[in-house]
Amino acid sequence: MCSELLHIGPVTVYGYGAMIALGMILCFVLACTRAKKTYHIDPDLMFNAGFIGIIFGIIGAKVTYWIVEIKDIIADPGMMFRDLGGGFVVYGGLLCGIIAPVIYLKLKKTTALDKLELAVPSISLAQGFGRIGCFLAGCCYGKAAPAGAWYGVTFPENSMAVSGTPLIPTQLISAGLDFLLCGALILYTKKQKVRGSIIALYMILYSVGRFMVEMLRDDPRGTIGTLSTSQFLAIFVAGAGLIILLISLKLKMKPLHVLAEEAEAEEKKEAEAVEEAVDEVVEETIEAVIEESNEVLEENRAEVPEKGE
Repeated sequence: MCSELLHIGPVTVYGYGAMIALGMILCFVLACTRAKKTYHIDPDLMFNAGFIGIIFGIIGAKVTYWIVEIKDIIADPGMMFRDLGGGFVVYGGLLCGIIAPVIYLKLKKTTALDKLELAVPSISLAQGFGRIGCFLAGCCYGKAAPAGAWYGVTFPENSMAVSGTPLIPTQLISAGLDFLLCGALILYTKKQKVRGSIIALYMILYSVGRFMVEMLRDDPRGTIGTLSTSQFLAIFVAGAGLIILLISLKLKMKPLHVLAEEAEAEEKKEAEAVEEAVDEVVEETIEAVIEESNEVLEENRAEVPEKGE
């Protein structure tokens, strides 16, 4: 709806890029805040892993887009570089954006699963703002809305979407689903029973929502048979999420919030032990001082009569 937000001299701030940047910033803020305050995880570690994930996520999303559009690229190789700021496939970005941080965390010799579970709601938040960016740019647009439908959106002529016809705002539907998923996963974290289930639920719920939204889209994109590329990939991602969920339920690993509570309880126990030890030393010192003072007083009392004689 508003591809260009503002102009600062020769610099133009585009809505799509601004929303992507805002989503990334809020993603980092949410993940690092939850890491420090709730789970006692080093926020710098989360920041570094997140930065690596974003870089490789962008690369993965772009490469996946090139793979999807390989026929057109073979016919016109120049299209690979004409629009580097557009043309991404979310699933490719998610895959590379997860694998790269996992490798980084493994090199740091720390558990990757805990950090991924912590980061997943933040990823969904970033995706939501990215979809708002899609709405501003007009990409990923929906089919024509029914005549007189209150939710139909007519895009301007300079938009990437079809102009002059009210369209279903699939971008805003996707954004709403991403924000709901973020909130639901954060709330679920407090009641989580087994580790790994947050990742699994994200994969399942996101894929189901994406599959359904794809039915309403009408922008040109890759297809595999009767399905769009995203629908095809969604089936496998949801299946993988289900497998992870079943494995998590079988292994019954303690979730992140339980580990954090146990660590906090252990720290409290150690602090209480140190406090008790200090109090004991203080008490013993006071008792020793009092005892020594009494001995000195008794000696002095015993010497007074002798001097009086």
